[in-house]
Amino acid sequence: MPRAKTQKPPCPSGRFWTVQPGDTFYLIASFVGTTVAELKRLNPGCDPANLQTGQKICLPPERICPSGVFWEVAPGDTLYTIALATGTTLDQLLELNPYVDPLKLLPGQTICLPG
Repeated sequence: MPRAKTQKPPCPSGRFWTVQPGDTFYLIASFVGTTVAELKRLNPGCDPANLQTGQKICLPPERICPSGVFWEVAPGDTLYTIALATGTTLDQLLELNPYVDPLKLLPGQTICLPG
């Protein structure tokens, strides 16, 4: 008798992250501007504690940045120094980037800036 195949649920956004060595759900969520909980929801059959290099992780739809202007975090950047460098406020950066943990910025992460 043929065995039934388990179908992986479709990825509604059509966006994927290809896992690299050292990736975690927290790291992926930080880079794409979402939460670990959202990644878990979108990838119900995926074990976050056992990610495999090359594995495809479904991502949420691309986040909206009203200005279309982003800052790429460099080593040593803080939201405060980014706010100073761009002439905005820390509160405005936090409002535009609700999923960013201001205490754990990662080099290469993008921060939405006001227009």
